Amino acid sequence: MNHSSPMIETKSLTKHFSQGKNLVEAVKGVTLDVAEGELVALLGPNGAGKSTTLRMLTTLLEPTSGSARIAGFDVSDARSEVRSRLGYVGQGNGAGHNQRVRDELVTQGLCYGMSKPDSQGRADELLTDLELADLGTRKVSTLSGGQRRRLDIALGLVHRPPLLFLDEPTTGMDPQSRANLWDHILRLRREMGTTIVLTTHYLEEADSMAERVIVIDEGTVIADNTAAALKADLAGDHLSLTFETEEAAAVAASVAQQLVTVRETAVDGLIVSIRASEGDSTLPVLLREADARGARALAADITRPTLDDVFLTLTGRSLRESAAAVAS
Repeated sequence: MNHSSPMIETKSLTKHFSQGKNLVEAVKGVTLDVAEGELVALLGPNGAGKSTTLRMLTTLLEPTSGSARIAGFDVSDARSEVRSRLGYVGQGNGAGHNQRVRDELVTQGLCYGMSKPDSQGRADELLTDLELADLGTRKVSTLSGGQRRRLDIALGLVHRPPLLFLDEPTTGMDPQSRANLWDHILRLRREMGTTIVLTTHYLEEADSMAERVIVIDEGTVIADNTAAALKADLAGDHLSLTFETEEAAAVAASVAQQLVTVRETAVDGLIVSIRASEGDSTLPVLLREADARGARALAADITRPTLDDVFLTLTGRSLRESAAAVAS
């Protein structure tokens, strides 16, 4: 992908709401750039400002202050140009339950100013690409959850937008349906070069799919990097070593504290817990140095960090707990 051209540019983007006599600062000066062709995950707990930010970028909310441009067009001054260049797949289903699948796609194309023949051709193309061709005459209400989400993706792509927003696209889907949907999304992205901005509570999706992860909390961006870099720089690997005696565990902890890659060390009886930035290279050195001092480990284990560990390190709170609360 060529990421040289900016698809999204925001500077100090802010949104305030009045709630009675109180002022709610939903978004507090978000500044970010998303290059053409990138797949970016926007993460944060419920109420962090993600949805408000998306609604401003899609022209559904007017910013209180700051600016945002989509494909070079200002979201406040050029709404029609912005809307014609983006697709939006929200958390709810976008198609009418009593409408037929193909008719919904054709109507969507007409709404974007396409001719009827072009709308029909594009509908058939997307039905084939998203494996919905056999369902074109079915009512939307008869589709499975996975089929409906594929239809939502198709509706967002009818006008061939260079930018696609996916707001919790796989929520409520079983693992196989989620995997199938992502296969379709990634294939279409490869073929069309679409820029994708994703919000999700499934951290594994963000970790494996996104080239960049942007974490928002309390209306501000608190982290922005690749998933691998965030995990290495902010969370680190967790090492757990078990020893035969508490004295040996204490010796190993002392050795660990002298290593530059070790960030935290804790001893609980026979077990030494360590957080290190380079677990693979730290563990052999630690075992060798501890053994040289008479502290031979009985067992050792490395646990890789997750994006939830990153958020926990940054805020002291868990994204997974937030997702569970939303689901319940």
